[in-house]
Amino acid sequence: MSEPTPTLDLDDPGTDPFEVADAAAAVIAERTGAARHDVALVLGSGWGRTGDLIGETLATLDNAEVPGFHRAAVAGHAGTMRSIAIGDTGRRALVYGTRTHYYEGRGVRAVVHAVRTAKAAGCSVIVLTNGCGGLNPAWSPGTPVLISDHLNLTAASPIEGANFVDLTDLYSTRLRALARQVDGTLDEGVYVQFRGPHYETPAEVRMAKVLGGDLVGMSTTLEAIAARQSGLEVLGVSLVTNPAAGISDHPLSHREVLEAGQAAAGRCGRLLADVVTRIASR
Repeated sequence: MSEPTPTLDLDDPGTDPFEVADAAAAVIAERTGAARHDVALVLGSGWGRTGDLIGETLATLDNAEVPGFHRAAVAGHAGTMRSIAIGDTGRRALVYGTRTHYYEGRGVRAVVHAVRTAKAAGCSVIVLTNGCGGLNPAWSPGTPVLISDHLNLTAASPIEGANFVDLTDLYSTRLRALARQVDGTLDEGVYVQFRGPHYETPAEVRMAKVLGGDLVGMSTTLEAIAARQSGLEVLGVSLVTNPAAGISDHPLSHREVLEAGQAAAGRCGRLLADVVTRIASR
């Protein structure tokens, strides 16, 4: 009797999520003609132009064509992934134009699937970006901030079973130093992930500040944990798209997030493109 074909449904508790990542990486390799990629990027709100500035796009895949992936669920995100030549380094970047957010209700496995696929595709570094609310009044909309650490307030983890992963230096000191070589004005701070999709209340923002937070948003921490589990080196960069609730006196809106991202697209795209080129050159 032949062995049953393994399911690729991440929602099935009997599925090995790493096998789905392997299957996704195999499809990416076949469709892009690249046996491996070197650096992965997850582009959050405001970071969409980065891929265009890294180098030539050699292949574009619709997310829905790759096992475990879904179409974009948030305005301002692209539902594709691209294989991009990193300048003239001879290396490739795997650039995700969207992410699965925890608030979409697809489960943690879906949230971190892109990270595990990046590792299966050969990447050693992943760059996680997001648009977020800033708690520091000095950070005006359009300010990029390096993530030095995080607070995961989702009450969830991508790690299953008794697997105790050290998160001491989760956001790479080496990569943050490399980013500051590109832009010496970069500040850094602690990113706080809430579940969403509603924005935080002013009281929740005050709580985040008391706990040591500088940035608030709805992504990134679960992906970073999965990246560490997989052995990826992590660079996290937030784009402050608005003051967090209670920091300013006007209501929050996703349109504000998109407008701030569009205004900062050139600077942020060039910053990240330069950082990725330096990573690939070492």
